[in-house]
This record gives sequence, structure tokens and C-alpha cells, in this order.
Amino acid sequence: MTTAFYTHRDCRLHDMGQGHPESPERLVAIEEHLRATGLDAVLQWRQAPEVGQQALERAHDAEHVRELCALLKRLQTGQDTLALDPDTSACPHTAAAVSRAAGAAVAATDAVIEGDVRNAFCCVRPPGHHATRRQVMGFCFFNNVAVAALHALEARGLQRVAIIDFDVHHGNGTEDIVAGDPRILMCSFFQHPLYPYSGAVPSASNLMNLPVAPYTQGAAIRALIEQHWLPRLEAFRPEMMFISAGFDAHRDDGLAQLGLVEDDYAWITGRLMDVAQQHAQGRVVSCLEGGYHLDALARSVAAHLRVLAGV
Repeated sequence: MTTAFYTHRDCRLHDMGQGHPESPERLVAIEEHLRATGLDAVLQWRQAPEVGQQALERAHDAEHVRELCALLKRLQTGQDTLALDPDTSACPHTAAAVSRAAGAAVAATDAVIEGDVRNAFCCVRPPGHHATRRQVMGFCFFNNVAVAALHALEARGLQRVAIIDFDVHHGNGTEDIVAGDPRILMCSFFQHPLYPYSGAVPSASNLMNLPVAPYTQGAAIRALIEQHWLPRLEAFRPEMMFISAGFDAHRDDGLAQLGLVEDDYAWITGRLMDVAQQHAQGRVVSCLEGGYHLDALARSVAAHLRVLAGV
């Protein structure tokens, strides 16, 4: 068994305009770096399928799903773009990208649960962790990780899953969806204050939020994880782990002011893998969230993947 790498050309076609940080070049940079370093050869590359409506409705309000899907489908027939919030717009190719992004997370979940692969990384866009149950926001349309986690619980029969979010921005959408669900433990750190200006006070007891000040470095983040995340994860004993893998806490990323480097992402991934090996049969599905400095993003994803793949 190996690490599956889910992606699809459709995810590169979603385009929110010249100069937008959440750009198709993000996926290009990652894939080119993997090939240049030879890391691509140790991954099992898979095409992301489209997602089913039922999977989306486990995480999102059914009417919201229908309305958003209908809107994105109408855009497919023309050349227009449509702003859905100040940071998030849709183009004719967005419907396919959104479906492939969530579909990758669901397919990866099935593959890992079935033992077809050891773990999986979904190299997809748009990201998902700001998408709430009823709202598009922050570059996100549907919440890929929440869709996958609820698929594991409700379609695949797992009892407890953990969601780990190490994006520099608070995963407010994921929190909105999972808060109060005793089957899910969500652990996150994020710069505060910073968009979306939430999360400093968790909204439910199944959330372990760690807001950190600007310019916090990797050593301090590691200490917080050891002190707060790991004891909660050990006590919770998740049967599967999902990662919202944002790499915008990197010191080179201009959208925030934290100071992580590639070694920090490798260390975090390793500690999460230790928990997964002990309690979850090693089952991990990781989904790309943020990361907007292309070189830092590519290097950080590679560091994350090396630990997942054990190379």
C-alpha cells in the first residue's frame, strides 16, 4: 500500500481572475516540484471523481447545495464570472472544479477505509475550510474535509474521526459544520487576529482551537501541539484522521505573519501520523487548503507528502 495523490485537470480551470492569490498556478507549482524532485514516483496518482449531491448534503444545507449547484451550472454555459463574496468568484469552469475537489476527498476516504491505499493527499482547489453549512466564503465553495469526514461517519460506519486544521486562517466553515458533534474532534491553530476574525473562543466542547499571535515561530507552535492537541487526540482515539492542510503559515507567505518552515510541517505531519498509527490503523486523508507563495507551498507540500509516504 502507498500514498494516493488525487488531483484533476478541472481543478486548474477554476479561475478567480488575474492577481488572485488562490490561482491555478498553485497546483502547477506543486506538481512541477514533485516531478523535479522525483517524489511523484512514490505516489499513486489518481483522477479525482465528481462528488455526489448526497455527500454534499451531509455537510451542507440541502437547499444551499441545490441553489449553489444550479448557479454554477448556469455559469457553465457562458463566459461570465460572478462574485459570490468579496474574495470569491465563480467562472464557467468552477462547477467542475468544485465537484472534483469534494469528490477527491470522498474517493480518498473510501480508498483509505477499504485498505486500497495507506493514506491520501487531495491536491485540489478550490479549498474548503471557510465554506459554512449555508455560505460560500473565503475562496471556498463546499467544505471538502467536512464532506469527507461526514462521509466516513454516515456512509462508511466509523464512530469517531478527527479533523486537524493547520491553515493560518481559522477554519470557521468546518467549525460551523461540526461544532457540537460528539463523533468529531476538531483541532486547529491559526493566526489571530486574522481573517475570518473568528475562533478565539471555541463554539463547542469538541473543538480545540489554538489562536496564536502574529510572528509566532515554529517552535512555539510545536509546543502548543504537544501540550494541547496530542492529549485531546489520545483521549479521543479517532478511527480516522482528516487534515485541512493549509501551508500559508509559512514564513514566506505574504497573506499572514506566522513563521513556519518545511521542517515544521513535516514534524506536525509526523506527530499526527503517530496518533493515526496508534488509534486509526494509520488512516489519514489530507486535503489542500491555503498556501499562496508558490515556492514555499510546493516545498511544504513535498515535506508533508514525504512523511505521509514514509520516504
